[in-house]
Amino acid sequence: MNTPVPAEWSPHRAMWVGWPSHGDLWEDNLEPARDEVEALVRALAGPGRERVRLLVGRPEALADARGRFAGVDGVEVVDGRFGDIWLRDTGPIFGQGSARAAAFRFNGWGGKYELEHDDTVAEQIGQTSGTPLDRHDLILEGGALDHDGQGTILTTRQCLLNPNRNADWTEEKAEVALAASLGARKVLWLGDGLLNDHTDGHVDNLARFVAPGVAACPVAWGRGDPNDEVYAEAARTLSGMTDAGGRPIRVLPLPSPGLVADGDGKPLPASHMNFLIANGAVIVPTYGEARAADLVCQGLKSVFPDREIIPLPSLAILSGGGSFHCISQQEPA
Repeated sequence: MNTPVPAEWSPHRAMWVGWPSHGDLWEDNLEPARDEVEALVRALAGPGRERVRLLVGRPEALADARGRFAGVDGVEVVDGRFGDIWLRDTGPIFGQGSARAAAFRFNGWGGKYELEHDDTVAEQIGQTSGTPLDRHDLILEGGALDHDGQGTILTTRQCLLNPNRNADWTEEKAEVALAASLGARKVLWLGDGLLNDHTDGHVDNLARFVAPGVAACPVAWGRGDPNDEVYAEAARTLSGMTDAGGRPIRVLPLPSPGLVADGDGKPLPASHMNFLIANGAVIVPTYGEARAADLVCQGLKSVFPDREIIPLPSLAILSGGGSFHCISQQEPA
């Protein structure tokens, strides 16, 4: 792929979303997660928005998905196979006009969660969408990168240079690989991602492009935010960078959700940065802190004035490790 990956705010011909399909993985959160994904899909499929391709990963989950979306215009339920719903990481990365897509090796986020069929998701999506795949013999997840559409890629050292992916990668080797596979002209390196993020610090939980030369980044919210220093360091680093076109990066600060913990008090990697930019809308995950979520929506409206900003709950999806951006992948128009 010699041309840069389109920015997420460019028009889409379709949006892939993963459907919670495995009761043994989700347990008591299966139905709550399905309810949250249903709300996401319905928001995406609103008038003038997305054609949603809903990938179901297990035969026994098909009836539920088909029943929920029977008669909903713009939603195509796809019978597929996957280990879990994180299509941003297991699926391909589509190029300009979705004429081709880049497919990478997937090793369960450094060997942590190697589930059956996850390494076949890119092929399934390529076949169903009719998109030829360019295969690359390197390990890479889509959530580890963010794209400005002009050749600037944002990532973290914690993930991309982790020896549990490509053991010999340095910044220089990674940049060569990203240039060859995804049309990168410049790579902006941040350090660590969120605490307890099993992806080893995916950037789509930490910082996101919202316009050329503009990156959103969290600001700690409330007392005891476990990622206070991580957010501050990311903002400082971004403020000293320039993009592939030479523009200084302007940081758009947005409140974090604050401390969100599991039943044992362990901090979860909750992030408003896992928003999904769709045709006509931006879908923002929320975690029970209404004031912070409202301020995030106001901030995103300032950079996406022509899109509806839609906050939706994502606590059950978070129990699986991610949110709306993690379970989706766009096909650029």
